[in-house]
Amino acid sequence: MAVEFGFNIPIEPIPEPADQLLERLDALLPTLPPSFKSLWATDHLFWGDTPVHEAWTLISYAASRYPTMQVGTMVTGQNYRNPALLAKMATTIQSLSRGRLILGIGAGWKEDEYRGYGYAFPTPGERVAQLEEALEIITRLWKTDGSVSYQGAHYHVSDAYLVPKPNPIPPIVVGGGGKKTMRIAAKFADWWNISDAAIDRYTECVNTLKAHCVDVGRDPDSIRLTWFGRVSVGASMDEAVARSGGKWTPNNAFVGSPAQVVEQMKPFVDLGVDYFMIDILDVGDPAVLAMAHDGVFNRLA
Repeated sequence: MAVEFGFNIPIEPIPEPADQLLERLDALLPTLPPSFKSLWATDHLFWGDTPVHEAWTLISYAASRYPTMQVGTMVTGQNYRNPALLAKMATTIQSLSRGRLILGIGAGWKEDEYRGYGYAFPTPGERVAQLEEALEIITRLWKTDGSVSYQGAHYHVSDAYLVPKPNPIPPIVVGGGGKKTMRIAAKFADWWNISDAAIDRYTECVNTLKAHCVDVGRDPDSIRLTWFGRVSVGASMDEAVARSGGKWTPNNAFVGSPAQVVEQMKPFVDLGVDYFMIDILDVGDPAVLAMAHDGVFNRLA
């Protein structure tokens, strides 16, 4: 199985002005192997006092600046933006980028962002129900000729027009490991993703997803399995763990020497994962990038 990668534009650290961040990306992206197909932004409004860019603005700019790369959100918090507006935003990027958008979307979770920016913070069950209604509205607007009306418990549209239509319709990545979220993925997703999951947790989720697919009459193989998280590579396991201050270990990331990282990734590949969206720790260090390039990416491509 051919494995592809996406590069996460890190939200931290961004201690320098934005133009210096772009200069770093300009220098870095040409050094990534051809198996890197996409750029991703996590959808956060703030993260402590760490500077954070707004995700949809960032991927819009990235789509223009890096015209060979697909762009996506990992993942959009569905109730940060009205779902009909989100459908329109996605269509606009898809049109102007000539078909390079991937829409990642999830129920939302980070309470301090909701409170800080004045959003209501519904219960988990309500946020999942909102996600399903949002995807119903988005997909209807993308696929329906003429106007769309929809009245849900949480969202509604009335005689809404979306023109032009996205061409092609962007792949939808539903992110999340809850059983109700994965049932929504079985109904709407082209790709499914979970973040920072070890193989046991990931396998459990895949089995749940497949069961939901059977329930809704969907071929489980029609959903692409993806993984998002961190890669910390070093000359040894100790060096790789120390790179993150101990925050990332083989329990929640791919961490170790290049050979160890490959061995950690292989069970996912064997399970059917063929796309890894990754945040490479210390990616600006040429030695780190060389180890990852030669010892990991080229061996899995």
